[in-house]
Amino acid sequence: MALKITVIGTGYLGATHAAAMAELGFEVLGLDVVPEKIEMLQRGEVPMYEPGLEELLRKHVAGIEGSSGRLRFTMDWAEVAEFGDVHFVCVNTPQKHGEYACDMSYVDAAFASLAPHLTGPALVVGKSTVPVGSADRLARVLVELSPAGEEVELAWNPEFLREGFAVQDTLHPDRIVAGIRSERAEKLLREVYATPLSEGTPFVVSDFPTAELVKTAANSFLATKISFINAMAEVCEAGGGDVVKLAEAIGHDDRIGKKFLRAGIGFGGGCLPKDIRAFMARAGELGADQALTFLREIDSINMRRRGQMVEMTREVLGGSSFLGKRIAVLGATFKPDSDDVRDSPALNVAGQIHLQGGQVTVYDPKGMENARRLFPTLGYAESAVDAVRGAHAVLHLTEWREFRELDPAALGEAVTDRVVLDGRNALDPSVWRAAGWTYRAMGRPTA
Repeated sequence: MALKITVIGTGYLGATHAAAMAELGFEVLGLDVVPEKIEMLQRGEVPMYEPGLEELLRKHVAGIEGSSGRLRFTMDWAEVAEFGDVHFVCVNTPQKHGEYACDMSYVDAAFASLAPHLTGPALVVGKSTVPVGSADRLARVLVELSPAGEEVELAWNPEFLREGFAVQDTLHPDRIVAGIRSERAEKLLREVYATPLSEGTPFVVSDFPTAELVKTAANSFLATKISFINAMAEVCEAGGGDVVKLAEAIGHDDRIGKKFLRAGIGFGGGCLPKDIRAFMARAGELGADQALTFLREIDSINMRRRGQMVEMTREVLGGSSFLGKRIAVLGATFKPDSDDVRDSPALNVAGQIHLQGGQVTVYDPKGMENARRLFPTLGYAESAVDAVRGAHAVLHLTEWREFRELDPAALGEAVTDRVVLDGRNALDPSVWRAAGWTYRAMGRPTA
């Protein structure tokens, strides 16, 4: 008999996972506690921008003409428990307000709501990013609260989605990690992921703590690599070197590699910053805080980049005040191919300049609505050309393809001063300089 799958939490991770499971051929029931979210998903609409996700949803959501009908949504915990053989928990684990630690309240609530309805054998699979040690506790919760007791098992299967590539990363993952305690749990997960496994995706079996640590360890490594090249940019700035050439040269060493070595205004988003902070907090609780003190410096380098971009902007405008100056900011999201503005370096820089008296106008291909909600006092434009009209400086802060393809000569007709600051080292300096622009970027010679 074919496995039936439920997905608890239909935000970014859950909506993608539910649609992907339907695409892999499973009957899927998604649950959320927010009625508006469920109504949207039932119409085949997603509450966020993610390339390919809405098309995938519409292909499978029941009630949409021409769909497979394999994907439905509900708010009823009893229905979910009765329907599913495998229950994926995909709820959010944000940073606690005023602390570094991770807020486990949504995960705890999901387990407490599901367990009392589990009357027969089931596998509950955690996908949320949680502090190491959580799975062990949650496994006990399931046994204590479930009528089926020991027949309800837990597995931990961390997600590795990259925003902008989430559909591809779910259907064709570069690895699948399974923290398990029984052969039955492994067998079920191998069944769920049979298609990617048949394509050669590695399947890594581990204990609970290792599975919980994989995502935070991976994110900490990426954050370290980004902050490393940004620290090198600071040294290049002081010593007259070119961080782009430096990154190219060290990237040829295959022990280092080229990826994540583009210096700029640093990382943001809903994962990297909160994950490394939660990791530090948890290490402290375990008495291993010294092992991760380097992450405090990684976080500090990253946050410092934003202030340095503000200072570089002040410098090119004459070095004193932003008053009476018009600044165009190209980019609001924390990365391209997303509408996510959580902890966005681009918006942080825009906000700082605005607070210091600058007239800031922002344009982003997908993040305008979310940016407006977060920073209602900034100016917003409908296009890049509208954003730069009358600007004394243009800041390129999110590396959308649209911005790389802009015509500097045409853009130059709209600005007051042809000054561009490339916060992502993604534009071609020679092209912009040839069109009469002063081009500046962090860690690069000004000539």
